[in-house]
Amino acid sequence: MKIPYLVGIAIVVLGVIVLVGTTQSSFDDSEKKIRIAFFPSIIHAVPIVGMENQTFSKNLDTDLDIQVKIFDSGPQVIESIFSNSVDLAYVGPGPVINGYLKSDGKDLKILASAANGGASFVIQKNSGLESIENYPGKRIAAPQISNTQDVSLRHYLAENGLTSAEKGGDVFVLNISNPDIYTLFAKGDIDGAWVPEPWATMLVEELDGIRLFDENEFWPENKFSSVLLIGRADYIEKNPEIIKKWIDANEKTVKWIIFIPLSYNDLTISVAVPCGTAVKTRSQVSLIFS
Repeated sequence: MKIPYLVGIAIVVLGVIVLVGTTQSSFDDSEKKIRIAFFPSIIHAVPIVGMENQTFSKNLDTDLDIQVKIFDSGPQVIESIFSNSVDLAYVGPGPVINGYLKSDGKDLKILASAANGGASFVIQKNSGLESIENYPGKRIAAPQISNTQDVSLRHYLAENGLTSAEKGGDVFVLNISNPDIYTLFAKGDIDGAWVPEPWATMLVEELDGIRLFDENEFWPENKFSSVLLIGRADYIEKNPEIIKKWIDANEKTVKWIIFIPLSYNDLTISVAVPCGTAVKTRSQVSLIFS
């Protein structure tokens, strides 16, 4: 089911950070714990809502310590899986594919889907990026190299006969964090950005950017997996009951989001930007939870 973006829960990023501070402080070396990673982002609503509503904790053993770890890039999450510091994670398909190939399929497993869609290519007014012939010499940003948006951007360039400057081409691809993308876009120092929500809508609503396209447009049936639930292979093997219960809670949370009352159809989220202000945004693109 496709619903307007998204859920009107009073989940602000500050609330997530408070939750994280509480859970991370209780770290111990016992086996009665599960370390879960996700982003403070709208497209990661499933883990955010599930933690806020205590769906995961209620579905698991009462004495199991759920330790939340907040990340801002997929490649960092994969490295944490490899270093045995994260057990389960919600992350985009780009880093998952890279991690799977890097470990020969041995270190991580895909368990479920959490969201489809939720990324857009936003350009500056008068940038000329509506026409592919204007791309040479332009500066286009995406989050960390090899993350899902970066992979999509580079694929889009390649499909149109373009390459990035570091590979001998003439399009400058900048891999920087989402808050820094916001700042550079505001200053006019970049011409466009391929970013996830809520950043794409922030660039449009707060900085007068133009949403050139929603990434959904490029995929069959207008949807693509933007967030996957993955697990560390050895943790999955040793804890099959915990994994089964977590996947069940994941499904319950997805259903709760999909069938939430209509009065909650808009999600308002506060995101901290480098200048120290809080920007409130309502996303206006489609997102599918599955």
